[in-house]
Amino acid sequence: MICALGSAVCFGTASVLQAAAARATAPGSGSGVDAALLLRAVRQWRYVAGLGLDGLGFVLQVVALRSLPIYAVGAALAASLAVTAVVASRLLGVRLTGREWAAVAVVCGGLAMLGLASGAEGSGSGPGALPWALLGAALGVLAVGLAGGRLPDRPRALVLGLGAGCGFGVVEVAVRLIDRVDLSNPALWALLLGGASAFLLLTSALQKGAVTTATAGMVVGETVGPALVGVVWLGDRTREGLGWLAVLGFAVAVAGALFLSRFGEAPEAEVVD
Repeated sequence: MICALGSAVCFGTASVLQAAAARATAPGSGSGVDAALLLRAVRQWRYVAGLGLDGLGFVLQVVALRSLPIYAVGAALAASLAVTAVVASRLLGVRLTGREWAAVAVVCGGLAMLGLASGAEGSGSGPGALPWALLGAALGVLAVGLAGGRLPDRPRALVLGLGAGCGFGVVEVAVRLIDRVDLSNPALWALLLGGASAFLLLTSALQKGAVTTATAGMVVGETVGPALVGVVWLGDRTREGLGWLAVLGFAVAVAGALFLSRFGEAPEAEVVD
């Protein structure tokens, strides 16, 4: 759980840096998903620093997923928005209201309940088709992003955010199915494609606006689906008699994160060509 929370701290801090960098990057033309955006963004130190934190967060996430049920890790990652809110209030001068500070406390309370109720990770590997299904889901995330980028602003933000969350969810499940580096394992390719697609969709959403909606969609996509896969197919369970506490903690943590979804968005910054 310490690794899961450490991952949330890394991802939450990285979001502030990357959102500011994405908003300061000259926009491209065409659809809302701009692959060249990443190439332009890495010219800024804030984006590069965010990438470094993302890398550290991913390592901690992998360690956590090898020891905890997916639902616990997913809720902890969603709670990175609480970290983003606190960091934004310090680094970007964003003012938190009393309700938002209360939401941060709610997220922490939900995670505490999850920590008490979570059992060890499940030992199941799921049906044989699961790795291929993950690869198909990763390809679907990319396709949804390409299609969603052509939508009007409001539905585009929701589609891109939800797609990014599903891509991160693919990564969470794929980590559990990979025991060693094997290029013939479709779960490995699902992890790489799902993570890259999610990162592209999220970066595009951060730049194009309506990020509150996009971030809320991302939280839903990266928590609910992977949690169900873990419980139904991978054998994730709770401590004896504490299933109700795990469900309550999961719901409370995700609800608090959704309330804080506006902190996926950084203030407007000066554009850098």
